[in-house]
Amino acid sequence: MTTVKSYRDLIVWQKSIALTKKIYAFTQPFPKEEIYGLTSQMRRASVSIACNIAEGQARNSTGEFIQFLGISRGSLAELETLLLLSKEMNFLKEENYQILSADCEEISKLLNALIKSLSTRH
Repeated sequence: MTTVKSYRDLIVWQKSIALTKKIYAFTQPFPKEEIYGLTSQMRRASVSIACNIAEGQARNSTGEFIQFLGISRGSLAELETLLLLSKEMNFLKEENYQILSADCEEISKLLNALIKSLSTRH
């Protein structure tokens, strides 16, 4: 098993960064009156996923890392809810919703696997 030297080595962190970039791109055409609403919330939730992975990995204990991964999981659930709302309000195209939902599902699986792996070593 490879030792993780930095959060940058984690595939889940890399995929979270890629998701955030997509969120920024796909929310660009949202209505301007949503800049402080859904647009801002979606962007902050997506940023929170990667940031909490990074912060948790930089902490002093496995327990703290697991706690921050849980926070990332919460931000991911928030983002999934916001994606659904955006689609149902016709701000987000169906094909973009499908792309982002698939990314969220993959990140969720990676987060769960990492939490499980760390929990068994803890």
